[in-house]
Amino acid sequence: MPEPEKITAEGLIALRAEIEELESIGRARMAERIRAARELGDLKENAEYHIAKEDQAHLETKILRLNQRLRAARVVDEDIAPGVVGFGSTVAVIDEASGRAMDLMLVGPTEADLKNGRLSFESPVAQALLGARAGDTVTVATPGGDRRYRVEHVG
Repeated sequence: MPEPEKITAEGLIALRAEIEELESIGRARMAERIRAARELGDLKENAEYHIAKEDQAHLETKILRLNQRLRAARVVDEDIAPGVVGFGSTVAVIDEASGRAMDLMLVGPTEADLKNGRLSFESPVAQALLGARAGDTVTVATPGGDRRYRVEHVG
C-alpha cells in the first residue's frame, strides 16, 4: 500500500476534478480518435490507429496513477496557532537579498507549482518557514550561499 500523501483540501478537489475530466471527456475524445482512425482502413498499416491506441494506453495509465494518488491522499488540516506558518498556510515573504516579494502556499509535493506560488512543504524554503510568524526572518542554505527571507504575513 502506498505511503499516505499529504494534500490540501483544495488539492484533493483538484485531483478529483482531474480524474473525472480524464475519465469522461478524455476517454470520450480518445474513443472518437480511435473510431476515426479505424475508418482510415487496414489496421495493420494504419499509423493513426496505432498512435491513438498508444495514446489511449497512456491516458489509462495516467488515470490509474491519479486514482492511486487519490486513494493514498490524506487531507492535512493541521491545528496550528493563527499567524504561524504550517502546512496549507499562505505566507508572504520578501527575499532580503533581492527585495523580491513572494506569496507562497505550502502544499504537498504533488500539488507544488512554483509558478503559481504553490511550494512543497518538503522544500528547503518551506522547511525553514514552518513555525515562523510575521516579522520573523528565516535562513535557507542553498548551493549559492545562505538566503534570508522575511515573513511579512501569514494567512
